Amino acid sequence: MILTKNQRRLRIKSRIRKIVSGTETRPRLTVFRSNKEIYAQIVDDVNGKTISAASSRDKDIAKSKGNKTELANLVGKAVAEKALKAGVETIAFDRGGYLYHGRVKSLAEGAREAGLKF
Repeated sequence: MILTKNQRRLRIKSRIRKIVSGTETRPRLTVFRSNKEIYAQIVDDVNGKTISAASSRDKDIAKSKGNKTELANLVGKAVAEKALKAGVETIAFDRGGYLYHGRVKSLAEGAREAGLKF
């Protein structure tokens, strides 16, 4: 049986989620990447709450010019700033089954630049 790209990604994602879980002291930064946009949210899995979220569709990020990798960096910075306001400094990074490359890597680097610790 040949897996599609999405089936393969979901299989990898389930493997990652067995290990990575967000707590109140160290929530999980999760990434979803579509063909056009990128979304990030910081989640406390124990209480089932989203602490902060940002995407490339947010008005201030969508106005800025740049390619998708540069927008991903801005999304990382935005979600990190919101998390720091909420009192979160350290996180567990959940790449969502995507390779740590390109837009996902750029988002993570943007979050680190804004002050989050992985």
